[in-house]
Amino acid sequence: MLCRNVLGFDSSAGIVKMGVQRLRARALRILKISGIPGGLQDLSWSDPQSRRLIAGWVAVVLSTLISCFWAFVGTFENFHEGWYYASTLRNLGLAGKYLAFVAAFTVLSLVALRWPRTGGGLYTVFGIAFSYWIFSTRRTPSLGEILGWLSVTLPLVFIGILFWYGRAAPRRIAFRLSIALPLLVVLATGIEPIIRISGRVDDGRRDARLVDVKGARLVYAPEGPGWPNPDPDDPRWRAEWSGPTWEEARRSCQYLAEDGKSLAASAQNIWRLPTIEEAVGSMCRHGKSCDGIWDSRTGRASYATKPDKEPPLWNPNSPVIYWWTATEADAQRAYVVVFNGWVIPRLKTRRMGSQGFRAVRTP
Repeated sequence: MLCRNVLGFDSSAGIVKMGVQRLRARALRILKISGIPGGLQDLSWSDPQSRRLIAGWVAVVLSTLISCFWAFVGTFENFHEGWYYASTLRNLGLAGKYLAFVAAFTVLSLVALRWPRTGGGLYTVFGIAFSYWIFSTRRTPSLGEILGWLSVTLPLVFIGILFWYGRAAPRRIAFRLSIALPLLVVLATGIEPIIRISGRVDDGRRDARLVDVKGARLVYAPEGPGWPNPDPDDPRWRAEWSGPTWEEARRSCQYLAEDGKSLAASAQNIWRLPTIEEAVGSMCRHGKSCDGIWDSRTGRASYATKPDKEPPLWNPNSPVIYWWTATEADAQRAYVVVFNGWVIPRLKTRRMGSQGFRAVRTP
């Protein structure tokens, strides 16, 4: 009531109306600057100038969406599977690799805005080269994979053609959007993990740990054959470590000696992989249990506190973020647990450099 008396209109309807009017006025001003003084009614696909303006802005919108997508993916993965060095400087260098795609697409967009023919051609060539790289890294891609990746790579060629033909005006607004929106996505996506990682607690211990799991107790193996952690500071680790399959992880546990520091010549059957219930129930943060519960009916884990990559279970300076569990999802897949508490069914034959295991036994 006060808003109606003071401002002279109903607050909700008035604010919406004002917003629409401002957007319309801004759009008309942009169109006038672009050489279309009549506004939206003068836009016509039969008019070459209108066609080039529309094509140019469609290219800007699509390219900015792609940049924002890679900004989200790159930032998320940087703090999810990356950021494992003890050195902040090396972590920042690793972040540059994860953000390479958003940087590449943003630069391509800016070049295309400044020099449409050159930038459009580069965008098209990049799309073709990206397609070639994707399919050359797959030995025998299925039809589904081919169609799936073509839906990603062909739009790049289309955007390049739009940039080559179109002319987004005014260019300064297109420049600002192309830079500002991906940057905002990076900042918004990175706030939570930056705060979380800066608060991680690492006691430096990589020995055997006794963990309470819902009234029971488990001993987790020390670093070694029962808890393999490749050293990211060793330049050979990427060539020498590909991550074990599920069967290889199970076999290592069976042959692990009682102290957990060596493999015996024959099966000892002292150690084993944890079940998914045990792995979820063991998750900790800041040295305290996250009260994880596994619901076998829904196939989901829930926690009172979100877990993180911290002792006593995880090594913050290891590239391993997935652990095999003993629980099978079906004949072909077994569950892996992620440091942040996620649970994922994965093919038992799958190898990943970020995948490992940690053996357990009863005390």
